[in-house]
Amino acid sequence: MRSHDYGRDVLAGPKKRREIPEVAAEPGVVVEDPASGFCGAVVRFESGNVVLEDRHGRHRLFPLTPIGFLLDGRPVTLVRPKAEAPKRQLSASGSVKVEGLRARTARDSRIWVEGLHDATLVERVWGHDLRVEGVVVEPLDGVDVLAGRIEEFGTGPGRRLGVLVDHLVEGSKESRLVSAIRDEHVLVTGHPYVDIWQAVKPASVGIRAWPVVPRGVPWKEGICEALGWGDPTDGWRRVLAGVKGFRDLETPLLGAVERLIDFVTEPA
Repeated sequence: MRSHDYGRDVLAGPKKRREIPEVAAEPGVVVEDPASGFCGAVVRFESGNVVLEDRHGRHRLFPLTPIGFLLDGRPVTLVRPKAEAPKRQLSASGSVKVEGLRARTARDSRIWVEGLHDATLVERVWGHDLRVEGVVVEPLDGVDVLAGRIEEFGTGPGRRLGVLVDHLVEGSKESRLVSAIRDEHVLVTGHPYVDIWQAVKPASVGIRAWPVVPRGVPWKEGICEALGWGDPTDGWRRVLAGVKGFRDLETPLLGAVERLIDFVTEPA
């Protein structure tokens, strides 16, 4: 009896189709249009089409059709590259920058610093964060008047004070004055440096170290004389110009200011 010819094995599964890879049409990718033989590099997109440039500088427009090109002799489907997620922009303090920021209405709470230089430096680094939170920074003109100014201000829930003090070390005049403050709505932090200038890293202002100023010599004047910086006004310009962000400041100052911002922005 003749056997029947059934052809291929009927138990075998369907033949697997060859997968055609998708290739991102990044600028510079060289492909060929098989219909015309035009070979060129991707240069741009126009209205859903891709523009190729050949080695003679000629441009031609091709539709981004499936399996429309050859790459190294093999068929591919060109697709537009995926747009990269926008990189997060950071503020000078290292926080995520809020784009299109409109400053929040100022809170009743405040941050006080000892002088104008302190206020300017805090604004230089934390200004964006302070506007987001609606926090105003005001110069105090010295810690000697702190107790009286707190009484005048009138603290309370939702009306807090954060105070940044220079040279806040054990046994200093500043530490004795601060120790007398007994108000749960007031937080005093500080740094160990004689002046806010010294909280800027020496390398950021182009020096190896801050000079030691002899006792009895005003600190800013002594620094400027030792470094040949002219008067304190000239010196301050140099210091401020060296501060681009938080990396230019010493850690004790960074921590002190961050604690104050957290304190005055806590919900009442």
